[in-house]
Amino acid sequence: MTEVRPMQIGELAERTGLSIRTLRHYDEIGLLRPSARTEGGFRLYTADDESRLLLIRRMKPLGYSLEQMGELLSVVDGLEVDPSDEALRARLADIRDEAHQRREDLRRKVAAADEFIAQLEAR
Repeated sequence: MTEVRPMQIGELAERTGLSIRTLRHYDEIGLLRPSARTEGGFRLYTADDESRLLLIRRMKPLGYSLEQMGELLSVVDGLEVDPSDEALRARLADIRDEAHQRREDLRRKVAAADEFIAQLEAR
């Protein structure tokens, strides 16, 4: 079995395509805290941290604010503690419905952009 070693911030940034500055900001606002720190104070991240960060990154194109991202993560964290929490399940369903709507809005915008580009190319 391969031992999974924690990643420092630069490796996590490289693996996720986000900047070190963004990761530091997420730590400062509590959106993504490192799982540990070295004796020298360097942030250390796990595969679970990377998964959480990828969830955050996937919300960005849909226009979610940092506050809304934090709310979703709180719901996800709460459901990990108590999967039967009906209030959290209902909130997750609301967030999922909203995500579908945002995706549809984004699809319409991309279609309009494609039409615009086609018009430009036709000239």
